[in-house]
Parts: sequence; structure tokens; C-alpha cells
Amino acid sequence: MASQYEIELTSANFETEVLLSDKPVLVDFWAAWCAPCRAVAPAVAEVAEEMHGSAKVGKVNTDENQHLAMQFGIRSIPTLMIFNKGEVVEQLVGVQPKSVLKDKLQYYAGIPA
Repeated sequence: MASQYEIELTSANFETEVLLSDKPVLVDFWAAWCAPCRAVAPAVAEVAEEMHGSAKVGKVNTDENQHLAMQFGIRSIPTLMIFNKGEVVEQLVGVQPKSVLKDKLQYYAGIPA
């Protein structure tokens, strides 16, 4: 479940929210049964809140949106991708610290470190 700052992404809104976004977007590919996904979720939620307005954060439930997982070649979850101007610019597999996620989003948002 997404926090108030995270966007629940599906095939219906992925293009508009991610590919056509004028801001960088962190996309978390996850599943409810995935323990590492649950472990990274708080960091993703904190980044979503702290970067609100400068970047977007969305979540794709891979069980409910298998076609999106296949489209982006997701083989392991959690996989976190950063999209900028409609293109995948970063792909991180496994649990990532909040600092890494935030630093990468800030870079693409043009925010000095």
C-alpha cells in the first residue's frame, strides 16, 4: 500500500505519471509477499515525502501488474528504477538505503547534494 506521497501505478496511469512526467520518478516494483520489498518500503515512503514537489515516487505491485514487470524486464524484486524524461536512467535491485535513493533522485531533479 502506498503512502499519501506515493502513486499506485498501473497500466492505466503508468504512461502519464512516469513516462510523460516532467519530474524524475522513482518506481518501486514490489509484491506483498516479498520480505525485502517490505524492508525497503519505509525508505521509499520517506523519500517520497521528502522529495514531494521535486520528484515523484510510484509503486508497481508486480502481482497485479505483471505486464509492466515484463515490459521493464523485472526478474527480481524489489527493483527500483528511476525514470527521467521518459527513460530509465537508473536500476537498483534489492534493498537500498534511503540515502542512495534520495541522492539519485536529487541528482536527476537538479538539486545540489
